[in-house]
Amino acid sequence: MKLKRIYTCDACGVQHLKWQGQCPDCGAWNALSETRSTSRQSAQRVTQAPHVQLTRLDSLDIARVDRSSSGFDELDRVLRGGLVPGSVVLIGGDPGIGKSTLLLSSVASVSLTKRACYVTGEESLDQIALRATRLGVAQAPVELFSETCVESIIATLEASPPNVLIIDSIQTLYSEQLDSAPGSVAQLRECAAQLVRFAKARDVTTVLVGHVTKEGTLAGPRVLEHMADTVLYFESDLGSRFRIIRAAKNRFGAVNELGFFVMGEEGFKEVKNPSAIFLARRDNPVPGSVTLVTRESSRSLLVEVQALIDTNPCASPRRLTQGLDGQRLAMLLAVLHRHSGESFAGNDVFANVVGGLRVVETAADLAVCLAAISSYRERPLSADLVVFGEVGLTGEIRPVPFGEERLAEAAKHGFKQAIVPIGNRPRASGSMEVTSVARLSEALEILG
Repeated sequence: MKLKRIYTCDACGVQHLKWQGQCPDCGAWNALSETRSTSRQSAQRVTQAPHVQLTRLDSLDIARVDRSSSGFDELDRVLRGGLVPGSVVLIGGDPGIGKSTLLLSSVASVSLTKRACYVTGEESLDQIALRATRLGVAQAPVELFSETCVESIIATLEASPPNVLIIDSIQTLYSEQLDSAPGSVAQLRECAAQLVRFAKARDVTTVLVGHVTKEGTLAGPRVLEHMADTVLYFESDLGSRFRIIRAAKNRFGAVNELGFFVMGEEGFKEVKNPSAIFLARRDNPVPGSVTLVTRESSRSLLVEVQALIDTNPCASPRRLTQGLDGQRLAMLLAVLHRHSGESFAGNDVFANVVGGLRVVETAADLAVCLAAISSYRERPLSADLVVFGEVGLTGEIRPVPFGEERLAEAAKHGFKQAIVPIGNRPRASGSMEVTSVARLSEALEILG
């Protein structure tokens, strides 16, 4: 058996035979780390592979798949029904955002009906006990142990596997089969692969906690996200008590589903009415503010979109967004210039979604345009008005999905007026006064 040196890029995971200062594939500097692998000089090949039993698709009984609750309705919503046996869930978020707190509360609730195990590589058992006492779950029958060797973890649980397994975090684990340090690309790939095989073979629901980079993506190779069945992201604005869980990948349901929580002294509490977070119901309307009905997977949300147009004496005006696509804002300003005659060439333009929510759908186009014109002309919109619609380059207002569901959500919160695309005109008149428009100019005429 011969030891062979290889160099693995910590940024992209590509392996190289020689060390280089810059990875030729991703361009990262000083990212190659040395690992050693064993290669047999005369490896014996398997001449005959074992046969695998075939199963007909129509013989499978999906009704027997028993999803279990995570203990939080909002988390179950993001998971599209709860925890699936044998699934692997990868959850990432900024340090201190509350990943461990949420999972400890969740696994404590699960342990009341199922066998649950919490494995930590970052904290001592006493530290976990202190947090559990603060959260009021110190008496939960959760099995705990502190270990960072993945082979030891699997060997400990192999004889009597739990129903739910929490690994906090995947970056702290290492495999004895590799010489590289914990958290390296090779270690992350190998540890995750062993845990995935264990979860699938023993039908154990496994939750992996992952750190994120400065760019907000999960640290390590993208293969981790490919291995996991579900990838969740914890999001929050700096200093905010509110937390949002977003499903970036889900093999058992729709993606972009959102769950809302509020962080308190005793842990997380669910937000049953998230629209109340993002709305600021004022007595007197102000310029540059409009209420948008956005759609996130199966949930309609009401959010406040703000715009501020200010003069800039410099030659290069700024275009800044928070919660919106900056490139799409530039496009919408060009459409406004062409079809309304308003020029923002000498103005700074700021657009914001209140509450820290990130809106990526094109249904926010009309709200952004009306908020910008309202701020520029200093003419406020009605506080009882909601809008949604996609704006095309030719100035047309295009329909968006789930128009009636959006209007129903707005009516539930007491809104009386709506501006919608003509393609989303409701079939029956309800309690709201709905104005349907086909062109951007028609919507601007309402503003005056």
